[in-house]
This record gives sequence, C-alpha cells and structure tokens, in this order.
Amino acid sequence: MNEIVIVGLGAGDGRYLTREAWAILSAAERIYLRTAHHPVVAELPCEWESFDAIYQAADTFPEVYNNITETIINHAPCVYAVPGDPHVGEATTFLIQESAEKANIPVRIVRGLSFIEPTLGAIGIDGMDGLQVYDAMQVASHLHAPVNPDAPLLLGQVYAGMIANEVKLALMGVYAAEYEVALVHGAGTDEATVEWLPLHLIDQSEQLGNLTSLYVPARPQISSIGNFADTIAILRSPDGCPWDQEQTPQSLRAGLLEEAAEVVDALDRDDIDNLREELGDLLLHIVMQTQMATEAGDFTLSDVIAGIDAKIKRRHPHVWGELEIETVADLNKTWDAIKRAEKGNTAPQSAIENVPAALPALARSQKIQKKARKVGFDWPDIQGVYDKIAEELQEVKEAVGEEELSAELGDLLFVIVNLASWLGVDAETAMREANLKFIRRFQGMEKLMADRALTWQTVGDIEAMEALWQESKQIVG
Repeated sequence: MNEIVIVGLGAGDGRYLTREAWAILSAAERIYLRTAHHPVVAELPCEWESFDAIYQAADTFPEVYNNITETIINHAPCVYAVPGDPHVGEATTFLIQESAEKANIPVRIVRGLSFIEPTLGAIGIDGMDGLQVYDAMQVASHLHAPVNPDAPLLLGQVYAGMIANEVKLALMGVYAAEYEVALVHGAGTDEATVEWLPLHLIDQSEQLGNLTSLYVPARPQISSIGNFADTIAILRSPDGCPWDQEQTPQSLRAGLLEEAAEVVDALDRDDIDNLREELGDLLLHIVMQTQMATEAGDFTLSDVIAGIDAKIKRRHPHVWGELEIETVADLNKTWDAIKRAEKGNTAPQSAIENVPAALPALARSQKIQKKARKVGFDWPDIQGVYDKIAEELQEVKEAVGEEELSAELGDLLFVIVNLASWLGVDAETAMREANLKFIRRFQGMEKLMADRALTWQTVGDIEAMEALWQESKQIVG
C-alpha cells in the first residue's frame, strides 16, 4: 500500500517498543529516523537514515520540520520513526499528516510509549493529579511561562544548557529562583537518574541530554488566578461568608478606591513587602467584582482577561504587528487613532470628556489640561504659565471672604498643575512625595525633641523650631 507509516520508538531502550512497532521495523528494509540520538537505535533490525544533518544545517526548527516533511512525502511509501509516541511532542507528525492528506497519501500511526510514563515513574508521582505537559521550547518562547503553578508541571526535551537557561528564565516569572525542581535524565533506560536542584541551576547540570525532562512540583499554596477566583466564588456561595454574600458592586466601591490608594502609598514608601500585600488586596476587589458580574450573567473573569489582553495587543501594533514607529509622537498619534476606531470613529462631544471624577483632584486636573493641550488650548511657552501663577497669587492675596478665597486658591492650584505638565512632572506624585518628605522631617524633629526631653510647649518660638527643622533635614533628608 502506498502509505506513510510513522512509528513511535518509545521512551527508552528496546524494552518499550510495542510488538506492532517491532514487526514493522523488522519487515522494513530501510527507515527514516527523525534522530539517531535514541537508545533503541542500536537495536534496530533494519537499515536507517537519520535527519540529524538537517538539524545541523538549518537555522530554525520550523525549517528542520518542513525539510523532514518534504523528504518523507517525496519518498512515500516509507517508514518514519520518531522518539516516544508520534503524537506527543512530535511536530513533524502533524505536518506530515497535513501534507499527506493534500497529496492523498494515507498515513498510519503506530503508537509508542511517550517520555511521560517513564519520567513519572522515575519521580514516583501520579500523572492524573492535574499534571501539565509542555515542550520545553514552547515554554522557553515566553517571557512569562503560561503555566499553572498550582499543578505539577512536566517539560520534555530539555536537551541542552541553552534551552534549560531559557526555560528557567521563563519559569522564574512564576516560581522563586530557589524553588526545588527535578531534572530527569534517561527515563526508560537502566541509567535513569533524578537530579533535584534549585530552578536557577538547571542550566548548569552536567547531565543534560536528549533524554532529559524537567519536573516542577505544584506550589504548596494557591497562587494561580484561577484557583484564587474559586476561593472568592466559595466566599460568595451559600456555604460561604455571610458578609461577602451581602456585598454588591456598589457596596465595595469605597473599599476599591481605598485599596488602590494603599497600593500607591506603598509605592511612595518603596515598601516592597507592603506593596505585595496591597496588590493582593486590590486583586481581591477586582476578582470579587468579577465574581458578582459572573453571578449576574454579565461577564466572567475570562472575559475580563481576554478583553484587556486583546486591547493591549490591538493598541500596540508596533509590538504585535508590522507597524513601524520611530518617535513617541508617532506612537501617541497611533494610540489615539486606534482608540477612535474602537469607539466607531465617532467624534467626542467634548475634547475633555472621559476623565474619571473619582480621580484625586491633582491627577484629574492634569488629565483635563492634557486633553485641552491636545487641541492647542495652552500657553505658547512656559513663561505664560509663570506669569499666570503670579497673577493668580496676587488674586489670592486680594481675595475677600471664604468663598472668593477658595475660588482663587483653586485657580492658583490649577495653574500650578499646568506648570507641572510643562516641566514633565506628575503633579499627584509630586504632592504625595512632598507630603511624605514633610512627615519624615517633622517626625525627625519630634525625635530630636524627645531625645532632648523637649515638648512643643518648652521648645520655644518659631526660630527654635526652625533650627530643629533644619537639623532634622540634615539627618533624614
């Protein structure tokens, strides 16, 4: 029959060849091997030709796989043998099947034992316990590994230090550098070994080879977004917490704003431990809001993630597309054009619309003025801003009554925010940092007073306080 037979050679030596595979190999005069670097090759009962030379000559793996596919199609009928099972981590199988279908050439698959079973046996774990299986190269192609840390992970084909290095960098976005993992070498052979070591050292192993796999145990605590969403769903369930069950999207609004503010506060203080905790509190609110929307049938957490991921990629065609952008100005124009297209290219009712009212006053003022500047409503140079500040300051001095004073002071603050934009400074951040600086210096004064048994009543006049202030500045900055 004019067919292509793809045979799985199993995971190790000849013990793991199936009877069907052995019968086909024994009957064949000559076969093609994806690679001769496999323990069973020494026991083959037929002549063979490998594609290892193609791996050496080609620049990319797709080029290798395409060359192999073309050769097999052109030499049909033939027998093509691959490591493990033809449908586990074997890209050429699917390419050959696709090409053969177009050429009306039948393809027969002869199963083989994949690397998975011997590897699990070497480690002594159950493969049905939520195991994730990836090709190492697939994980290495990501900057942040797309894996679930709450489930065990098995990566095949960690065959060299270079791929191991790329794998560890991707995985260290999910696991700690010191996280204990296992390299399994030679699974399915008498020389099989399991090497436990910290994740960051896997590329330094001296045993890496074609039969090396990486096993990563599940993290001991829930740390995936999916399982955290389940935690929140349990809180909202009939068997959950009465307080959480009673909450509505509006009842949690104030808490959401507060948690966002606490994240910013942790950033201001450069407090990494607190930042991690506060980001968790903010994430709790995001997932809780999403859970309530899911219960109402409005949208799911998957919808939220899919929406923001698609938006990011749509708005960055210079990263996930072929658009070339040379300047930040070009980038801003592209960004605005994409946003208009998303809204149906409808003209806005106002040039300064869609600035959230819940923003802190300084941040909202700066956003409003930024939108006004886009249509040209601003001073032609920074001197106009300085002149306006002097004018508004004089009006504050001349204001009469609380209402007029408040209005004039607001105008002065508004122009100062405009000055911040001219200087390239975020007004909200500058104000927060000024507050923190004052607190730091004021509390430094209080410590100096405590060390000297002084109180505010005994410290003296403003000149004495100023001296303490200057001294505190020298100490705390």
